[in-house]
Amino acid sequence: MKRTLGVCYYPEHWPETQWAEDAARMADIGLTWVRVGEFAWSRMEPEPGRMEWDWLDRAIGTLGAAGLKVVLGTPTATPPRWMLARHPDMLAVDVHGRTRGFGSRRHYCFSHDGYNAESARIVTLLAERYGRSPHVAAWQTDNEYACHDTVLSYSDAARRAFRDWLAQRYQSPEALNRAWGNVFWSMDYASFDEIDLPNLTVTEANPAHWMDFRRFSSDQVARFNRVQTDIIRRHSDAPIAHNYMGRITDFDHFAVGADLDIASWDAYPLGFLSDRLEAPAEHKRRFARQGDPDFQAFHHDLYRAVGRGRWWIMEQQPGPVNWAPHNPDPLPGMARLWAWEAFAHGAEAVCYFRWRQAPFAQEQMHAGLLRPDSAPAPAFHEAAQVAGELAGMDDVEPAAAPVALVFDYASAWAWATQPQGRDFDYFRLVFHLYKGLRRLGLNIDIIRPDTADLSPWRMVLAPGTATLSKPFLAALETYKGVSLIGPRSNSKTETLAIPVPLPPNLPGLACTVARVESLPPDLPVPLTGGGAFTFWREKCEAADVAETTADGWPALIGTGGMRYLAGWPDDAALDRMLSDLCGRAGIPVEPLPEGLRRRDTATTRFWFNYNPEPVTFAGRTLPAAGVLWEPLEP
Repeated sequence: MKRTLGVCYYPEHWPETQWAEDAARMADIGLTWVRVGEFAWSRMEPEPGRMEWDWLDRAIGTLGAAGLKVVLGTPTATPPRWMLARHPDMLAVDVHGRTRGFGSRRHYCFSHDGYNAESARIVTLLAERYGRSPHVAAWQTDNEYACHDTVLSYSDAARRAFRDWLAQRYQSPEALNRAWGNVFWSMDYASFDEIDLPNLTVTEANPAHWMDFRRFSSDQVARFNRVQTDIIRRHSDAPIAHNYMGRITDFDHFAVGADLDIASWDAYPLGFLSDRLEAPAEHKRRFARQGDPDFQAFHHDLYRAVGRGRWWIMEQQPGPVNWAPHNPDPLPGMARLWAWEAFAHGAEAVCYFRWRQAPFAQEQMHAGLLRPDSAPAPAFHEAAQVAGELAGMDDVEPAAAPVALVFDYASAWAWATQPQGRDFDYFRLVFHLYKGLRRLGLNIDIIRPDTADLSPWRMVLAPGTATLSKPFLAALETYKGVSLIGPRSNSKTETLAIPVPLPPNLPGLACTVARVESLPPDLPVPLTGGGAFTFWREKCEAADVAETTADGWPALIGTGGMRYLAGWPDDAALDRMLSDLCGRAGIPVEPLPEGLRRRDTATTRFWFNYNPEPVTFAGRTLPAAGVLWEPLEP
């Protein structure tokens, strides 16, 4: 499939006399896709039942006449103000019991039946009108599920739906009481109608209660999305996407992705570095204008898995954003580098957000490809450069990766519910191991937690997976490669109880976690091989010990293909351990200079310099924000 570029556009924001000129300029610089419509409900339906489609007909027609393909978004992320008169209780409620009101976006509760019906109605009307349009070549459902902490709602609608979900899951209050361990603190329930939501309790609620509430809330997102995809498919053959975000684990993206054709995500490297990444101040200063060298790549690999191979970037940062604690201007060349890195990881399309910077409302400080006066912003020229490079290059086909890394949303919920230490965060742990693999120059596939066949990979890692699935455990038993499990893997049941036999209870590995401790940042546990455990350490009873801590406890257990990691290694320990395991798995490694990253496709090796200065390596010099590609040896 040919890789393409696109842009997000809001015709309702601009005079209609400007649309044709905008469309022509988009086509002239080599753009293919234009996303429209996802925030336009009040223009489609200004009053209940009074539909105004003519403007959208003309906008889509204008874009199509310029040779552009339209991604049409369903507008359900921004219900109009009149909707609240119809459904005043449709708003979500926060953890403190406060209603989250109208005045921005995402002002709905996933559990509200009335709003669900309204969403189905507008999506039906949209799909009936544009499902066979020759210009609508793809769809997007809603916009950024979970943005602004909107998955967990504590409304009356959520309470009713949660009770019904529990009744279906457990069938009887007695079964629920046993599963949750409600004998503790006399928390037994005689009826599902007695069960409230887990907020506003005197002290912490039962962790099993929280875990089920998180599972329920995730299921509500998947249900909401499925209604839309089912409707669209009745009227259109075009593929359907949703635009996920970076470091969002509030709902199971694999579950939502099961009803989509394409996974897309919204990539804002500088905003994420400032707002969503634990890193030393020196690291954030060094990469302030480029973004973390691994954060974008991690999500490319994650959403390739969510999309079962088909994925896009629906929104790519072009310049300063408006929402992070600090919003620097990207280093010249980064809008090009970010796009090429996405293509190297298999993206079908990269769409910049947005075409023209808005001079009004909440996002007026968010840059676009054009300034508010329509003059080109720096990324305009970089997008045109990428488009020209794509036109002169053969298609970029993905290559098999030697390493697989498990990512499990339920584990993120488990450790958010019961971290046992302020610094234990599931995403942070998995990303830490991913960064270690990238520093060695490796391609990585992120895989589902229920993957039943591990044979495509020479090495598989499953850090922090709270409950290892039966398919994955069965696959481990017959796996011929090298596996690294832990820390904290298989340490909980699905309702957050400690299982017996004690963890990790892995096939063929004599290891028992006897005690655990969470460590403050200034209390590392040194390892005999170098480096240390930080944040988390397990004291294990084990037979085959490959490495110990300085105080004599097993650190790495297992001498065959399966290994258990009994703590959170720092960078020095991780790099050493991963290099050794790759050697055992027959995987060549190439430790890379700081900020330099590599990605291999089927025919091409790409190099990306995230540094603010040139890097010289292996006889080559790559400029700051530079991209280099070269053919791979056959």
